[in-house]
Amino acid sequence: MKGLFYFFLSIVGTWIFSSCAEDFLDETETKSLDREAVFADSTYTAGFLSQIYVDIGYDVHHNRYGGHGGLQTSSDEAAYKANTGLSTDILFATGTVNPVAVEKNDVWRIAYRNIRRVNLFLKYADNSRMDAKVKNEYKAEARFLRAWYYAMLIRHYGGVPLIGDDLYETVDEARKARNSYADCVEYIVNECKEAAKELPSTRAGRNFGRINKGICYATISRIRLYAASKLYNGSDFAPADYPKELVGYPEYSKERWKDAIDAALEVIKMQQYNVYVRNTDENNNPYPGWGYYAQLLPSDYYTKVGIEVYNSTIFERKRGSGQDTNFWFAPPSTGGNGIGGYIYYDLAKLFPMADGTPTAESDDYDPANPAVNRDPRFRFTVTYDGCIMKDHYDDIEINTSVGTSQDAIYRGTPTGLYTRKFLTLTSAANQIGTGGPQSRPLIRYTEILLNYAEAVNEYYGPNHKDEIGGQEISPYIVLRKIRECAGIEPGENNTYGIKDNMTPQEMEDAIRLERRLDLAFEGHRFFDVRRWMIAEDTDNKMMHGIEITRNPDGTKSWREIDARQHVFRKAMYFYPIPYEETVKSVDLLQNPYYE
Repeated sequence: MKGLFYFFLSIVGTWIFSSCAEDFLDETETKSLDREAVFADSTYTAGFLSQIYVDIGYDVHHNRYGGHGGLQTSSDEAAYKANTGLSTDILFATGTVNPVAVEKNDVWRIAYRNIRRVNLFLKYADNSRMDAKVKNEYKAEARFLRAWYYAMLIRHYGGVPLIGDDLYETVDEARKARNSYADCVEYIVNECKEAAKELPSTRAGRNFGRINKGICYATISRIRLYAASKLYNGSDFAPADYPKELVGYPEYSKERWKDAIDAALEVIKMQQYNVYVRNTDENNNPYPGWGYYAQLLPSDYYTKVGIEVYNSTIFERKRGSGQDTNFWFAPPSTGGNGIGGYIYYDLAKLFPMADGTPTAESDDYDPANPAVNRDPRFRFTVTYDGCIMKDHYDDIEINTSVGTSQDAIYRGTPTGLYTRKFLTLTSAANQIGTGGPQSRPLIRYTEILLNYAEAVNEYYGPNHKDEIGGQEISPYIVLRKIRECAGIEPGENNTYGIKDNMTPQEMEDAIRLERRLDLAFEGHRFFDVRRWMIAEDTDNKMMHGIEITRNPDGTKSWREIDARQHVFRKAMYFYPIPYEETVKSVDLLQNPYYE
């Protein structure tokens, strides 16, 4: 099984430990080195560890599927770009994904390749000549990274083979049966806890971005939340004759929600993180919601422009400068190519008004002029008709209305919209130069707060409060704090549009909406609708766009249109294990309903 197997070039070869990132991920190249030489030298040993970091954001990469989109175009967030092939996002959107057609060099192989790299590192790192404290920290980082790749695996496949510290030298040795989902959860949690014991609470300078305690605890929070969720927590998913322990806990336990609360509180109690509230831009000009926009951008961006690094990002995928994000999402007039997908109107219209009122309940909502009096997150997430963007270095008005513009609906976009999240306000894909930093957050503090709110609502109900460091926290406080960061108006009672006295169901709906809006295009939606077991509704229907017409008198008219029909099959609650892997071993059982 090649997915569990990665040859070490142990005789003569070329090792390149590289990425485009700065600082600790700077490129290090070693040539004609065998295993002993690599781990005898501290620089090469550090380079080997840096190589394991390179794929940490692979699963949420916006062009993950061979340059044809990612999780956002596999879900109800964005329409895929039509192409002549059948990339995995198209297979998920159309309900035709299967073990044979799914990408071969995807999460299964990439995660196990890095798990084996960790095992190599842990076996041979002690041979390296370096300070003992540094060596212990490096080994702890490696243990966390192994847990991180297992976490990546289980949210795709459920229980997977746990290979421990083993190093397989042949394909035959690498064949193993899957461990239970429960075993995998506990393994990941324990590895994160053990790693945290040897790691500092914070990182700074050249080491900013390396694993610390907060990243370990935040990963546990995500794992515990998933484990408590409906799909995994006694859902009885799978046929009667299928070993259900592979895809979740056979029996429901409410206490798993308490575990999720405690895991989120472990991060919150560190008092090291916060959401970034700021309503002025980098030049101190009024700009509602600028803090939300800022926490989406790379931490190194702020170093360059002289703004103090904020503490809302817990874990970041570090990459250097480039224009990739603009290429994938921006309109054609600014150099975009559409690979990242086109945001659906179904998502765009859910951003509330500036006072927090849902658009469906507001007399002020004008779909033809959608940013007026709107939640500031809308304009940081959606490129709409009439918005201003950079073309080279000049400001232009984007025209997506019916017509001959290269950005027009039916010509440039099937939804009448483009995706703007993670694009800087000052850059364009057609600018001459290196572009902006391409680092992006993998875990934001907002996620931890929403993890806490969801688990508390499930276990105690919406009115429960905890006190940390003399300050209260509750689901209401979480939602209002996130909306304050977004730049939504507080209103007379400082509710930010979040009403009081909600039922547990109303609170659940409010939390799910905030996850959908605030964490859009960050790799959550695809998995959220699965763990909540609502994908048969959310991803099994017609998705919509908006058609704008610019009238001769200068007014605009609009209508909602059908954009893409999505189809969801029951099997798609889990990812199929590639056929190339399961065919080699009868012990490796495929996920339910794919056979």
